Amino acid sequence: MKDKILIAILTLSSLCAMAQEPEGVVVDGVTGATRQTPKEEKTTDALSRLYVGGYGEAVMTRNFYSQSFNRYKKPENYANDKSHGRFDLPHVCLNIGYDFGKGWTLGSEIEFEHGGNGTAVEIEAEEAGEYEAEVEKGGEVNIEQFWINKELMDGKLNIKAGEIIVPVGYSNAYHEPNQFFTVYRPEGEATIMPNTWHQLGVSLWGRLKDWRYEAQFLSGLNSESFTAESFVHYGATSPYEFKVANNYAGALRVDNYSVKGLRVGLSGYYGYTFRNTLRTPGTKYDDVTGALAIVALDFSFNRWNWMVRGNIDYAHFSDADEISAYNQANWTHHKYQDGNPHHYSNIGSHALAYSLEAGYNVAPLLFPVGARPALFLFSRFEHYNTMASGTYASMYNYTKKYRCAFGVNYSPVKQITIKGEYSYRFFEKPNNNGLASDSPLFKQPYNNEPSVSVGVTYCGRFI
Repeated sequence: MKDKILIAILTLSSLCAMAQEPEGVVVDGVTGATRQTPKEEKTTDALSRLYVGGYGEAVMTRNFYSQSFNRYKKPENYANDKSHGRFDLPHVCLNIGYDFGKGWTLGSEIEFEHGGNGTAVEIEAEEAGEYEAEVEKGGEVNIEQFWINKELMDGKLNIKAGEIIVPVGYSNAYHEPNQFFTVYRPEGEATIMPNTWHQLGVSLWGRLKDWRYEAQFLSGLNSESFTAESFVHYGATSPYEFKVANNYAGALRVDNYSVKGLRVGLSGYYGYTFRNTLRTPGTKYDDVTGALAIVALDFSFNRWNWMVRGNIDYAHFSDADEISAYNQANWTHHKYQDGNPHHYSNIGSHALAYSLEAGYNVAPLLFPVGARPALFLFSRFEHYNTMASGTYASMYNYTKKYRCAFGVNYSPVKQITIKGEYSYRFFEKPNNNGLASDSPLFKQPYNNEPSVSVGVTYCGRFI
């Protein structure tokens, strides 16, 4: 009787345990551990191969200088203009990646820039202040990356193809908001080059001990979109549903990590830019290529609570005078044509940018040992000039700019950074060679441009 009662109790206990077990979970009778069903195992494996992340910035700025498009042409008329403020979403990006196995991976990045609109109305200083709808990308949402990668030789060699980042200069290779102290991306590199620079192409890259390398074959830039104030910044964009590739280009980057905490990178770019459009320029320009060469050196140092970064970029643009004349002739011909997406501006033959920023993490001095936040106090100096030389350089002295900034970066958790910054952009005083201030040849100095900015950023992985 006792044996029967014991068997009944064990049977009832087993039935109760089975009733309480979640649907689809199998109980291991030996270990008592739970196992997933084959369907659940497949789902879990798929999720483990998926990557979802992103970054973004929300910014508030107060500029204590004139916002007139004409402030550089007659600076004396705008010296006492009131300040103005701006709210902005510079970049909001979503990264999605997937590991297919056997060394095949997918990467993508969808970017919403300044709210995500593909067109913007701007007041063009170079075109007498007229309103102009600039088509800055061929769609309302910008696909900044979309590539397939095949890993070979345990990562020593990779082949990547698709829409890829062109890692020329520090700000293109390291453009996420936790990779620079300022509220906006470093101003100099973001002005003279596309930023973030991305194009369709093929990349060979890998890591060999303390060296990382990348060589790229790309579609060329379009010289019709170069400008005096932005050099080649807009050259990678296309107003069409495709990117014209009459010309090709190459990019190369090498980084070294031999010294602990120090990374030094050297990058370069070379390619023709003229005729990379749907328009045929004619035989008069048969010898014009618009060859663009860029070389950039940058470094970052992260040790002993210090973060120091610096860069120097130099660019040479051949046939600048001929292409400037061509662009001006086309602007005269097409200035009344609605929807014209190009700038048709004078262009410099050289551009230059350099910067140095340093930040010290004071958190160890203020917070106890443990999971403390990061609190960097930083300063930055930079100089850039989109018209460093060229026939038309004297017409654009205001493109030679200097900028100082200092501020704070506070990260309560690794993925979030709150930034505050005071910035002071200034210009060289003109050499008037003793001319009287009432002389018609006397050049007034440009008004300096201070500003205060606050931003909140995130950068992290969600899955």
